[in-house]
Amino acid sequence: MPSCASEPMPHIFREYDIRGLSDEELTDGAVRTIGAAYGTYLSEKGVFSVTAGGDARLSTPRIKAAFIEGLTQTGISVTDIGMTATPVFYWSLHHFKVNGGVMVTGSHNPPEFNGLKLALGKATIWGDEIRKVYGIIETGGIKLSMTKGALRETDISGLYTEMLTSKIKLGPRKLKVVTDSGNGTGGIYAPEFLRNIGAEVVELFSEPDGHFPNHHPDPTKREYLPALTAAVLQNHADAGIGFDGDSDRIGVVDDKGNMIFGDQLMALYWREILGRHPGALAIIEVKSSMMLPQEVTRLGGNPIWWKSGHSLVKAKMKEENALFAGEVSGHMFFADEYYGYDDAFYAAGRLLRILSNTGANLSDLIAELPSYPSTAETRFPCPDSLKFGIVDRVRESALKDMEAITVDGVRMIYKDGWGLLRASNTQPILVARAEGITEEALEAISSDVKRRIKEAGGPGFEWEY
Repeated sequence: MPSCASEPMPHIFREYDIRGLSDEELTDGAVRTIGAAYGTYLSEKGVFSVTAGGDARLSTPRIKAAFIEGLTQTGISVTDIGMTATPVFYWSLHHFKVNGGVMVTGSHNPPEFNGLKLALGKATIWGDEIRKVYGIIETGGIKLSMTKGALRETDISGLYTEMLTSKIKLGPRKLKVVTDSGNGTGGIYAPEFLRNIGAEVVELFSEPDGHFPNHHPDPTKREYLPALTAAVLQNHADAGIGFDGDSDRIGVVDDKGNMIFGDQLMALYWREILGRHPGALAIIEVKSSMMLPQEVTRLGGNPIWWKSGHSLVKAKMKEENALFAGEVSGHMFFADEYYGYDDAFYAAGRLLRILSNTGANLSDLIAELPSYPSTAETRFPCPDSLKFGIVDRVRESALKDMEAITVDGVRMIYKDGWGLLRASNTQPILVARAEGITEEALEAISSDVKRRIKEAGGPGFEWEY
């Protein structure tokens, strides 16, 4: 075992990553052990060279150093690309032609958390593969090497920005955009990239600062958007674009200061993509508005429903050879002209490309989409030991009365809308959402969903709007 090692707590091994409290759960000893287990996992698959990056959190340099120490003790060589954004880490796997790597990031979680995204091939591992890494620790299967792996440090920021700039060419319309990086990693890349492609950029909170002094870096939550909204209106900008802490999720405010939801953004992207690839398959996340499959169908696409979770969406895209998919949470995956991973900078460039080729304002484009009354994605606590059983019972009840989509929890199809219940894969939480064609329909559907959850033994909760 690595020196000063300690066994990490099993609950930090989540469905999509390893995540925990920085000081209490991601201690140096625990992280060194995880690094050595991951190195063993890689070496068994014939992978001996990887990249490593980290976000702007205060605990990231310490955690990354401990992880690399454990990893190199198994003979794995590491190219450390420094403080960076998650999409830049993803690109490093392609740039250096390696088949593994680690990104140390807490994403949009509170500052006291951090995490590890582990890659195999050109994508991060999830589910059973993450559990295999823990299994190596649990069974004492770590294998150290007589020869320590090499470590080198390099900065690929300029190369990444150059690559990104080459991917986007704007149309004739000149655009002004406000960027809000929330003191995460977005400020390292977004302003320069957007200026490179021809946009006028007003910057907010571009300096990386793990204290997050201005607001929490999650641009898909209304409570973190007042500064971006005010700057868009004050500067008469065409759009405001926010980035989460590690820049794999995008949030957008239109020219009138209104928040645009992830499924609305997807509808705009599909307009461009289906215009060039008629009949393309469209993976639709179960939390999406009924507007999205309606719009995809209208545009000539072929919608199929799929599970929430960025790793699950990327895996489904690869299986189906899909051109594009996205999540309501702001992950956007372009494979028509890009690598297929979630890159909020590239997603911003694609949005500006759409805007620059039309005379319409962003608010006008959004107003063209069907709009239905809905709740927000409502998350409420439920113990891990109970949450899946409650979903199962609600599903069984619903299928007696109506059609339902069951690829991820249960999306109940009412005559005038839908209601969703699913269990979070990463937290002791249930997730619900409802939508109706009228306010009256929404009220009836949301009441029925709450009733079914209560009858299934679930906790009480209040809908968020």
